[in-house]
Amino acid sequence: MKILLAEDDQNLGDLLANFLKNKGFQVSLKRNGKEAFDEYNSNSYDFCIFDVMMPEMDGFTLAKEIRELDKKVPILFLTAKSMKEDKLEGFSAGGDDYLTKPFSMEELLARITAISRRTHLDENQDDEKYMVGKIKYEPTFRILHLEEGNKKLTTKENQLLHLLIKNKNEILDRQATLRAIWGDDNYFNGRSMDVYIAKIRKMLKEDQSVEIMNIHGKGFKLVTKEA
Repeated sequence: MKILLAEDDQNLGDLLANFLKNKGFQVSLKRNGKEAFDEYNSNSYDFCIFDVMMPEMDGFTLAKEIRELDKKVPILFLTAKSMKEDKLEGFSAGGDDYLTKPFSMEELLARITAISRRTHLDENQDDEKYMVGKIKYEPTFRILHLEEGNKKLTTKENQLLHLLIKNKNEILDRQATLRAIWGDDNYFNGRSMDVYIAKIRKMLKEDQSVEIMNIHGKGFKLVTKEA
């Protein structure tokens, strides 16, 4: 399992990362929310552990940004606060659970295991494969299996299609997607994304049950007629 850990306390961050690595996890440690958000959008992760109070971007904001792009990845918050209001804010931000400092390493491990079990996370899963209607898609290899032959996607085509599929039948927020893939949600990047959406629509047109809808003022939604 690949874990993204965001913790600005250097000693605690190093301690947590080393403990989790010794337990067999792959861990990427970032020191603030902005670095963690950039890292999440550059690589694939199975589990997120975020400190709430961090510079650049706090843990709640970080979780909200990630939830715009991925509704399913488990998120565990670490915090020095135990107030009910803070916990409610954490859950409303998209968190799956909450661990109050100080905590034991065994409790952290137990929470990870429990959350993973609840979210049906398969720690030994093969490379991701999806069916977009009748079309097979392999994001790891950036390949769409079309009737006319395999189509190798560009990096941005792959990132955009992957986000659409991971949020299938739900709205993919336009601004969050621009920030994640292009790094900025300005007008020119928005026009560029519209071009990529058109390209992906053209690739998927062989299956007429698949549609990428424009949701005015919000973003896009990948749907199938069966849904």
